[in-house]
Amino acid sequence: MADVMAPPTPPHEVAAKDDITLDIDWSQVNLDEIQLPPGDDLGIHSDEEEDDEPDLETESGFGNIIVVDNLPEVPPEKYEKLVGVIRKIFARTGTIRENGLWMPVDEETKQSKGYAFIEYNTPQEADVTKEQTDEYKLDKNHVFKVTKFDDFDKYSKVPDQYVAPEKKPYQTKEDLLWWLQDERARDQFVIRYAAETEVYWNDARLGKPDLVYHRPVWTESFVQWSPLGSYIATVHRPGAAIWGGESWGRLARFAHPQVRLLDFSPGEKYLVTYSSQEPANPRDTQKVTLSIWDIRSGKKLREIAGNANDFAVGGAAGVAGIQWPIFHWAGGKEDKYFARLGKNAISVYDTKDMGLLDKKSVKAEGVASFSWSPLEPLLALYTPETQSGNNPARVSLVAIPSRVELRQKNLFSVSECKMYWHPAGEYLAVKVDRYTKTKKSTYPGFELFRIKERDIPIEVLEIENKNEKVVAFAWEPKGHRFALIHGEGPRPDVSFYSMKSKTGQDKLTLLTTLKAKQANALYWSPQGKFIVLAGLKAINGQLEFFNVDELETMATGEHYMATDVDWDPTGRFVATSVTAVQPMENGFQVWSFQGKLLYRVTRDRFFQFLWRPRPASLLDASTEAEILKNLKDLSKKYLEEDEAAEQGQNKELLEKRRQLMDEFKARQEHWHKFYEEERELRRSLRDGDESDDEEDYEYEEVEVEEVIAVTEEIVG
Repeated sequence: MADVMAPPTPPHEVAAKDDITLDIDWSQVNLDEIQLPPGDDLGIHSDEEEDDEPDLETESGFGNIIVVDNLPEVPPEKYEKLVGVIRKIFARTGTIRENGLWMPVDEETKQSKGYAFIEYNTPQEADVTKEQTDEYKLDKNHVFKVTKFDDFDKYSKVPDQYVAPEKKPYQTKEDLLWWLQDERARDQFVIRYAAETEVYWNDARLGKPDLVYHRPVWTESFVQWSPLGSYIATVHRPGAAIWGGESWGRLARFAHPQVRLLDFSPGEKYLVTYSSQEPANPRDTQKVTLSIWDIRSGKKLREIAGNANDFAVGGAAGVAGIQWPIFHWAGGKEDKYFARLGKNAISVYDTKDMGLLDKKSVKAEGVASFSWSPLEPLLALYTPETQSGNNPARVSLVAIPSRVELRQKNLFSVSECKMYWHPAGEYLAVKVDRYTKTKKSTYPGFELFRIKERDIPIEVLEIENKNEKVVAFAWEPKGHRFALIHGEGPRPDVSFYSMKSKTGQDKLTLLTTLKAKQANALYWSPQGKFIVLAGLKAINGQLEFFNVDELETMATGEHYMATDVDWDPTGRFVATSVTAVQPMENGFQVWSFQGKLLYRVTRDRFFQFLWRPRPASLLDASTEAEILKNLKDLSKKYLEEDEAAEQGQNKELLEKRRQLMDEFKARQEHWHKFYEEERELRRSLRDGDESDDEEDYEYEEVEVEEVIAVTEEIVG
């Protein structure tokens, strides 16, 4: 192929080198604007590229060749430099064959014609290159247009007269929510250990997990469920993939070389992928690329690239590193807005066109952090005080898209500030660490915003002992209570508060304080009412299952060296796990919400345990309240099923025991018959004595002396 495409006047080949100098004064190319596209090694085989997929074949056999248009037209003295630049860019997405880059030259002017042919080793590399480099901006005057060579032949065969396409029969797609129809209302979870990934039903009746799907080397780093549980995502060198349905087939691919992180929008409409690339020069900044995809179509909607400093968190205080996710999605299932932190601003994007909302950011001088309400497009912004102290720190609530500031609270002597939204968006807790008068230490407190009330009133919670630290904070997902761990040393206290009084008034109330608990983490049930007080890692997996309604401990347990605690979506079961960050005891245990250990599974090199999320209930609050009111009557059916299942298990056990007893009796009868058949033989061996009972014999001890050897020794 390379011989056929040789140019009329072959230029000298220019090897791709990292030290190519691009400081030539080209009339048509602004070298300062040239940027290299992200990604490399896209031809490396991944398990995601299934072995049973054949190589792409085309009618012409030129499926591995691309045509790059809109290149600069340069004279002969600049030809080699341009070839080097083009080779360096396009070699990052695949292996270019020897003599596989040809940039035609005009025979009269000796200038390049503004396009080039590039031949790769495989059609797959050509496809990935077209996907990654089409519309790539070399500089402001030259934007690449990349086309597959075979497309020219394909388009030339398009008939002049329109021919309606043949209607294909409708094919029913797999139900992505099939798992919600399980007759026993079981939940699924995925685990990842060594190179294996497995999906299980949680079968508490059987006291063990029930395998649903197993696949080795399914991902190269991690798996991730989508927020509503419709998809499971895997990560590979060429990009990400999502899978679903009862067959666990691949639903879409997202080409993003060296992808490292994923993030779904709350309504599962969009996927954000992230990659970073180390610079050739250690003094340069790491390159970052973010891509936003439409999940159903698999189309890339927007790509945002830059250096790591462009995405760093820190505001006026300076760079503090990249925090994932970089984009934060507005609350609700609409997936209408997403935002990221910028310098002195919050950049809010509209998913209609993936552009800045109203083409401008939300200005916030010195803003250091922000978070969305889980329920609606409402931003909470935190701005630290200036170094001079003239402007206090503040927390602001800003409605989107109107940008109206609904509430503001000034804060003084602030060391650190963290925001915790109630899962239903009803409250916002702002934890504020303030400096003491000496500035040598800090003490914690909370500003509690009542979001749904008129004018958004704020209550203040101060820890009685100002020397204590707040170790953990957590809202009750369904309800108006919260818990916090506070204190010093290995046995801090745990306090429970309510945003309502005992009479139902909107008043902050302390419910109880549990003294000296071995806990450093809080895990509320998704349905509220129950909480697990966990002492993880250094506290060696101490667990306490607490009923907040009754303010009593239901059970205590231990999962030695536990690193994670996860409630299932229904709030019926709790999983504790020890991941490979610990050198031994890897695996997981499943408990009932009351603290009863149901089963344990050990796996070497255990990396992940993830419950499959469930979509939100379609029932309104009044219907749920009615169900809870009549729960005893409604649960009779399920209690009967549980009892029947337990009896079935007992019946199987009894049947197995009966079978073993029958086998034992048959064996016993066989040997008894054999014993009777040999009775005459035994009597003859005993000289006619009838008895087989040893007690009927008299025992006589007979002493027998035997000379073993005789030795003579002559004494001198």
